[in-house]
Amino acid sequence: MAVPVLKMDKQVDDAMGWFPTTVSKELLLEARRKRIIGGIGSSSNFPTPGRTENHPEFISCIKNKAVEHCENGEKALMESQFSKAVTCFAKAINLQPKQTQLYVRQAEANLQMCDFQSAAVSYRQACLLEPQAEAFHTRLAFIYYLQGQCLYDKGMFLEGLESFVKAAELKPSCRSYKMRSLACLTAMGRYTDCVRLVSNCLETDSQTADLFTLRARLHKQLGQVSLCYHDLRSALALSPNCPVANALLGQLQEASMRARQQAISWATAGRIPDALSKITTALEHCPETGQHYLFRGILHRRLKNFSASIEDLVLAVELSEAGGQRVGPSGHTQEDQREVQEEAQAQLVLTYNDFAVQCFSRGFYAEAITLLNKAIQEQKQESGLYINRGDCFFKQEEWGFALADYQQAEEISPDDQVIWVRLAVVHNTLGTQCYQDQKYREAADRFSEAIKYSPGVSQYYENRAKAHSRVPNVEGARWDAINTLILDHTDNQVASLLLSLFPGYSVSDVLSSRMARTVRAQLMDSIQTRRQPVSSVLRLNRARTIASPPFHG
Repeated sequence: MAVPVLKMDKQVDDAMGWFPTTVSKELLLEARRKRIIGGIGSSSNFPTPGRTENHPEFISCIKNKAVEHCENGEKALMESQFSKAVTCFAKAINLQPKQTQLYVRQAEANLQMCDFQSAAVSYRQACLLEPQAEAFHTRLAFIYYLQGQCLYDKGMFLEGLESFVKAAELKPSCRSYKMRSLACLTAMGRYTDCVRLVSNCLETDSQTADLFTLRARLHKQLGQVSLCYHDLRSALALSPNCPVANALLGQLQEASMRARQQAISWATAGRIPDALSKITTALEHCPETGQHYLFRGILHRRLKNFSASIEDLVLAVELSEAGGQRVGPSGHTQEDQREVQEEAQAQLVLTYNDFAVQCFSRGFYAEAITLLNKAIQEQKQESGLYINRGDCFFKQEEWGFALADYQQAEEISPDDQVIWVRLAVVHNTLGTQCYQDQKYREAADRFSEAIKYSPGVSQYYENRAKAHSRVPNVEGARWDAINTLILDHTDNQVASLLLSLFPGYSVSDVLSSRMARTVRAQLMDSIQTRRQPVSSVLRLNRARTIASPPFHG
């Protein structure tokens, strides 16, 4: 195949004209052609690996050439020819790819041209070559920071965020890099991510009032006012005079008080659910205010949300106790805190009792007893609590415990007829058990106690008459039978017993006798003493009636 003859340009022709030679032009061109053809693929021009490149002269030549490129690069840097400097350092790197400083100088040249991406690539290579060099990592982080700031200024917040994140990963201790990431997130409206980032700073770095205040503002932006409040309190604990935190806390307190006033207005108008919603808003703005918890607890109690009421009232007590050592967050004095505590404790007792009443009505007697135990622990001088707990024990047929509670109530309120009625009932019940166990004398004593508390109940006299007839105590049985018929002339069982106690006499004969008149007078005196009119006398369930025994006599 014919090889085309290379054409010499005009400069070459001219040069050949200036320097004449004895060799003809054609011979020179032919020699040049043969040299080029012979050079292609020649092992003399392209030595095989492992032979020439390891030669000291070759290594020295490469090194010298790299130094020359590096010096040219430094000179270009001094002359502000940054593009040329980058090229020179790139040539030097091609010859000496493991020289760290070459990458560093190339990165600095790129940095002068604001080519942050190329500068970062060069510094990353330097970090790979010398991973222990802290200065390289620091410089690379700074380059990412500059790149991120330029992107942020251009409105490219997502790209800027990526650069700031890289900078923060390289230098986690540098808070300014994290704050710039926060600025990008804020600009994009990603407040949840902002909160997460600030929380990470608070966990890993030293806690400052500024960081807590910053997170508080983010929480407020997200509508999380309760978390905002707690962050502000933390900020003020570190710096009590922080103006931003104090101003923001004042705004929350004002909003809280406005919501409370609206809640009071709606509660007064009977709009309890609306009032509950408003006082909850007040609590979200100031979650350490005992007055708010007290008010909400009362509202929950009115709505019969007893568990929620108890929870709020307990918090009101705890906050007021803590507030007794300092002025409350809303400016309440220690005296105000004590008043809140006393009222919350009183409301707590009422709530325990109301909850217990609800449980009692549904047959949950054990649960009602537990609640009343808590109420009594808070208020030991309230007879109604002992009465209610005694009723629960009575329903569980725990007669002894019921009697003990009724007696305790009587000690507190000795003139309460409600307590007398219950004492009479439980004594009658215990007397019935004794009678069934054939303990007739003890039964009679129990029935006597029942009569002492409720002398107007015919059933107690009937039961005692039967117990007396078993002792036997004929005289006592006669008196009780007459009392029974005076109080309830329709009681046929006692009429039969009366005839057996007065053989040969009719019921009318017995009731018109002198003995009956004496019994009636004593009965009226007993009833009058207890101030218990016959018309309002409790009539016990007939299931408690004792079967009439045959007369023993």
